[in-house]
Amino acid sequence: MKCLIVEDDFISRRILKEMLSKHFDCDIAINGEEAVTSFRLAHEGKHPYDLICMDIMMPGVNGQEALRRIRELERSLQVPPQLEAKVIMTTALDDPQTVVQAFYKGGATAYLVKPIGRQKLMNELRVLGLL
Repeated sequence: MKCLIVEDDFISRRILKEMLSKHFDCDIAINGEEAVTSFRLAHEGKHPYDLICMDIMMPGVNGQEALRRIRELERSLQVPPQLEAKVIMTTALDDPQTVVQAFYKGGATAYLVKPIGRQKLMNELRVLGLL
């Protein structure tokens, strides 16, 4: 399975890759623009991502906007809802407004608050049917 880690912080990227690389072939994007490009290229190469772990707060194109564009791309490519990438939004913010935006406006599959521990991430992947 393939995973795209979208995170502007080097340490967070490294930690996520360490936790996920045992289960996924991981690619890295350091901002939302790279995430959308990576997503599009993966689909064009017929190897779409099963999972995207994306930080909400990033400079330039933030995670919410990148997710909106990714979901738009999936619709334009006529990806059936059951085959859409699972998207876990990550953030240091644990406020209701951020959660509402991630799920209801953005189309996120899950939401994790940093710091993300191995057990919390693995449990979420089980719930999503990825482990």
